[in-house]
Amino acid sequence: MELDETTDSVRTGSVQPLHSVGPMLQRFTQYEMIDLFNVPSPHMTPNMMHELSAAVHRELSRHEVSGVVVTHGTDTIEETAFYLNLTVPSDKPVVFTGAMRSSNELGADGPVNLIQAVRVAAHPFSRGRGSMVVFNDEIHTARDVTKTHTSNVATFQSPAYGPIGFISKKEVSFHQPPNRGNTYSLDGKLLESSGHPEVPVVKAVTGMNPKWLQYLLDSPIDGVVLEAFGAGNVPPTIVPVVRTLIEKNVPVVMVSRCFNGYVQDVYGYEGGGRQLRNLGVILCPDLNAQKARIKLLILLAARLSITQIAAEF
Repeated sequence: MELDETTDSVRTGSVQPLHSVGPMLQRFTQYEMIDLFNVPSPHMTPNMMHELSAAVHRELSRHEVSGVVVTHGTDTIEETAFYLNLTVPSDKPVVFTGAMRSSNELGADGPVNLIQAVRVAAHPFSRGRGSMVVFNDEIHTARDVTKTHTSNVATFQSPAYGPIGFISKKEVSFHQPPNRGNTYSLDGKLLESSGHPEVPVVKAVTGMNPKWLQYLLDSPIDGVVLEAFGAGNVPPTIVPVVRTLIEKNVPVVMVSRCFNGYVQDVYGYEGGGRQLRNLGVILCPDLNAQKARIKLLILLAARLSITQIAAEF
């Protein structure tokens, strides 16, 4: 991305500015550069993520490749990184990075982020960790990281757990053991003509009118992610909608809108987590809404049953 001084807006650049750091990268490893997409990250779709996952898997299958670095826009990088974490089975590292400042802005952070990401991808202790996100000299898991600030270069944080490692001038250091979780084989299922599964995210707010959710009952959706209050509670007015969705065999996965803590079936009142769990709502303990949606998309595309989906959360 680059700043257009004529319009004072940031746009997709025609030239890859990261080519300029090539000589520096060669100090750490041999590399190849592949241009797959050149789009703003809000334009990413699950099908594009699937195409990227397949391309990364092909590269990692080569004996001489020890890891892959993906440069990606920051708005949706956590979703794409998590998608690959769930669909690329290799134990070789996949490291995502990008930039909070455009390539022609003062203090552009893209070049140093790329160099640090390459250092992480080339490090032997990076194996078995799945997809990671490297920004601002910190290493985060794709599962836990999220964008927390609209413009700060330290925007990427893992609220509940913190970074799993750091990069200094001379060292790449990890302070947690590898723990990537399960991966799922889609075998091209997500790219069928019918497109990816339809999974909307519904955010709970006070005084919700159930009419707002009528679309969920009238449309052919495949699943729902419900972003609830606190430990997993919603306004009582939408409980009938949730009950109808479950009766229609639509998986409803509940997350919390809180950064920290776990979704649990604590409260037994109308709309409380205990009631929702008894109805058949799937509790997702500690993923945010966008990550839970990505995981549900993948599980649906893998043709898992609702019982199997519940077991994966």
